[in-house]
Amino acid sequence: MMAYNLLACVLRSLGDGKTPLQAMAVASAANIGLDLLFVMVFQWGIAGAAAATLIAQVLSGLFCLYHIRKLEILRLSRASLRLRRETAPTLLGLGFPMAFQNCIIAIGGMIVQFVVNGSGVIFIAGFTATNKLYGVLEIAATSYGYAMITYVGQNLGAGQHRRIRQGTRAALAIAAATSLVIAAVMLAFGRVILGCFISGTPQEVEQAMATAYFYLAIMSVGLPVLYVLHVMRSAIQGMGNTALPMVSGVVEFVMRTATALYLPLAVGEVGIFFAEPAAWLGADVVLVSSYFVVAAKRLREAGEG
Repeated sequence: MMAYNLLACVLRSLGDGKTPLQAMAVASAANIGLDLLFVMVFQWGIAGAAAATLIAQVLSGLFCLYHIRKLEILRLSRASLRLRRETAPTLLGLGFPMAFQNCIIAIGGMIVQFVVNGSGVIFIAGFTATNKLYGVLEIAATSYGYAMITYVGQNLGAGQHRRIRQGTRAALAIAAATSLVIAAVMLAFGRVILGCFISGTPQEVEQAMATAYFYLAIMSVGLPVLYVLHVMRSAIQGMGNTALPMVSGVVEFVMRTATALYLPLAVGEVGIFFAEPAAWLGADVVLVSSYFVVAAKRLREAGEG
């Protein structure tokens, strides 16, 4: 996984978003095929599923490595693998805040799950069913984030600072439109989709569905806030500042945890549903204001006002 993420980011930084996608397609196809072979044919059970996943991840990394080795600009030698004092501190300075940010966000998610686990089985089933759709809700936002980091970084390197602002405005408009379309689809067909993840007696299914759809509706309404978060965070990271996005991650953690722990005390179990939107909103407050500060600084450094 680390190999794929590293190599895929290198390729995206060069403007190649197709190869990482192709690598994921190869890995997914291999995972499905090996699952069928190891589990259904060889009867290896859970160990077979794990082996299939591992092999698929290795293939994704090798696929990216193969394409990178074909690029002259990225041709590696023994000297390329040596630790360099002039670059290592810079890389650590950029990478550590992002690692810390992802870590505390993950911890916040664990705290939310801990609170949910204290509820009844039906409530947990509904909450879990909607969480399975979280990746679908966020997938376009993540893609826009990858695109923004590459776009902003390339324009920063080329000295095209005003294009950064233009691109960010365009990305925000596209992201907002995308989030509204996804939200509309989920509100219209959410019950049908959620039905794929809920089972039990008719009464249990009805109760779990009510919980799941209410949570999905709240998440869907808040999607524009999430999409703004990804665009703005990636734009700031693309300008070489990872400290402010880290601060937004801390705020996100505080908002998510505080909402999950205390709002249910006031409004009941459904209060937990607002933890994610509250976290997104808190992060947006930091990111939007930070973006203008960082962008203005870059323009001053370039002598463009």
